[in-house]
Amino acid sequence: MVDDQKKFSKNLIGKTVVSKSGKRFGEVGDIAFEVKSGELIHVVLKNPTQYTEKLELEKSKEGNLLIPFSAVIAMGDFLVVSEEDIV
Repeated sequence: MVDDQKKFSKNLIGKTVVSKSGKRFGEVGDIAFEVKSGELIHVVLKNPTQYTEKLELEKSKEGNLLIPFSAVIAMGDFLVVSEEDIV
């Protein structure tokens, strides 16, 4: 992988999370990963919108909403997730 293609987690923190259709979910608060393998597990939402409350997302022990990282389909100015892969 070429260095300019790498995405660092610190660059994702604070980005707005949206669905493919443009529905706003909130912002990236953190990223949970498996320590041994480095596999990305969840995006932790901060400032979740009212829309996300209807989705019955998984919650962390601290009560933060979690989006499976497998639902992420694009990273750029926004973190775009596939809503079908969440619910």
